[in-house]
Parts: sequence; structure tokens; C-alpha cells
Amino acid sequence: MTNSTGRRVTANLSLTLDGRYHGPGGPGDFAAFAPYVTSEVARDHMSLMWENATTAVLGRINAEGFLGYWPSVAEDENADPRDRGYAKWLVGTEKVVFSSTLAEAPWERTRVVNAPAADVVTDLKAATGEGDILVNSSASIIKPLLAAGLLDRLYLMVFPEIAGGGRRLFDDGLPASTWTLTHQRTGGLGEIAMVYDRAR
Repeated sequence: MTNSTGRRVTANLSLTLDGRYHGPGGPGDFAAFAPYVTSEVARDHMSLMWENATTAVLGRINAEGFLGYWPSVAEDENADPRDRGYAKWLVGTEKVVFSSTLAEAPWERTRVVNAPAADVVTDLKAATGEGDILVNSSASIIKPLLAAGLLDRLYLMVFPEIAGGGRRLFDDGLPASTWTLTHQRTGGLGEIAMVYDRAR
């Protein structure tokens, strides 16, 4: 068993009331999410999730989307300061991208891995360094980490929409676990930002 440095493993994801992280149209269907993602509560929540993180973990699809969009925000002096803060963090931080198709990373400070998520994150925890390991909106990585009991904190946004279809985060068969609500804030549109810490 590898010794752990005690780095916290965190993850963020937005969900509809029926627990979906995208709509019935597939992974690109975020129609139910669009009205809420730029709210004051959502932007403050985003700042909360990255402020202690020093490693970003992403799936390939998210990496391509995020790193195609956020670098220009980092340079935009007119962008919301919270958006710009996140963008600068994402560009500058260590990134680990899961992919079975990329041979090498087209982005700076990025390492591509093709291995089980639990093994990679266990190695990251054991490596020297400080700060949280943030799994950034990538359900394909969050799910196996939940199954392995490796997640220490969940940053969840719940939007007051029923998508009626799409993939769910919490699948049947996950091991039972208990979580403590450490932060909660409700926005004017009915969106709720929550932080849950794993009770161990």
C-alpha cells in the first residue's frame, strides 16, 4: 500500500433535480443548465472549489472543451474576475487528463494517462506536493473514485430543472457512505451550491 500525503481529493459537478449531469440529448445537452451556470452563486462556488487545488484532473472531452475556452478568458480583462481567476488557475496548474486516444497532451503543464482512475489518483495522493486534487466536472472519473471510496469532498450545484433523461452521477451499486454538509448557498433562480465532506 502506498503511503498517502494526505492530499484531499475533491470533485465538482452540476446536477438537475433528477440527478442528471447532462440532458437526454447526450453529453453535449446542457440546455437545463444554461440559465444557472453564470449566476452569482455558481461563480462564487467555482472560486471555492479551485482556491485550494493544485492539480486538475479531467477527462479528455472536458479537457478539450475547457482548454479550448478558458485560456482566452484568462487574457480577457473585461471578464468577470471570478471567471478570470478560475481560467488563470486552470491554465497554470498541473493537469492530468485521462484519455485512451491522445498520445500526448496539446496543452502546457499537462500529463495524459490511460489507466484506472483509482490507481492514478492514489499515486497523485502519494506524490510529493500539497493542495487539493480537483476532479473537474468529469463524471467518468468521479464515478470510479466514488466506487473506490477515494473522494473526500464533493462540490455540487443542483439546478431546479428535471431533465427527464441523461446520465446520472449516483448509480446503483455504489458503496454506502456518509457525507457532512459544510457549505450551502441558494441563488435567486433556485440553484443550490453545496459542499459535502466525506465522514471517515
